[in-house]
Amino acid sequence: MKDLATLESAQDADRAPARSGRRVRDADEGQLTEQPFLVAERLRYDAANGAALVQDVSFSVDEGTVLAIAGPNGAGKTTLLRLLSGSEAPTRGNVLIGGRNLKQLSATERARMIAVVSQQEQPDGRLLLRDYVALGQIPIQADRSSQAHADDMDRILRITSLTDLAETRMAVLSGGERQRAHIARALAQNPSLLFLDEPTNHLDPDAKGRMLSLVAELGITVVMIVHDLVMIPEFASHVALINATRLAGFGPVNEVLTPDRVHDIFGVTYLHFAHQGRLIPALDIRRNETLMERNIP
Repeated sequence: MKDLATLESAQDADRAPARSGRRVRDADEGQLTEQPFLVAERLRYDAANGAALVQDVSFSVDEGTVLAIAGPNGAGKTTLLRLLSGSEAPTRGNVLIGGRNLKQLSATERARMIAVVSQQEQPDGRLLLRDYVALGQIPIQADRSSQAHADDMDRILRITSLTDLAETRMAVLSGGERQRAHIARALAQNPSLLFLDEPTNHLDPDAKGRMLSLVAELGITVVMIVHDLVMIPEFASHVALINATRLAGFGPVNEVLTPDRVHDIFGVTYLHFAHQGRLIPALDIRRNETLMERNIP
């Protein structure tokens, strides 16, 4: 049987970003250099009462990265996602996308670059799925012909496994089908950067696996909030751990999602089991106080 280090190395290679940072010309040297695709610079966001909901968050990722944001309830995950996507303006700090400051991008430029799937998606149930997905093409309607849009629609429905449901009304879709429709609408924008707020919320285990497999294979930069820690090593290349409004860890999943860090932040035990040539993550969620009372090691 392969040892754990060998299995971890193989899984890390499978999760490597599809593309590296963008090559840009240095103004002083005149040479091409690698530039991170998404950069957060000392982000802070204060609520109306002055309380900090996110503070001093800085990191950068290359194009093609699948970044999972995780943390306890109330840590600041959704606020951070909204700052990164431009849904909220930071109190302090900057977000750079492709070297451009998000504050300086017009609404049209943002719509051509960024797509967001939030937890509050409530489409009109009378809409046919195909018509709902087509709403995503509105910001790029003038960029190509009607036939090109139709061809791309067929492609998106195919990769999201929604072709057979194209003429179905949104009201009768299952939770997993509806979530795939939300992602399909976002993909119809042809984004470079996709933000997902808990894309597996309320889905059964099989639907969760299918949803995250789809996201991981899109080939674009994805930033998503994931509550289920055991899903992160399977589908993300990088992770940002948020605790008490601050960044508690950031980097490749195998370097950040460690047993000690998970225990410190979440209070649970993080484990790995070797199974059929893979390392399967698991959580022991029994409280330590209970184990001590029962004298269980």
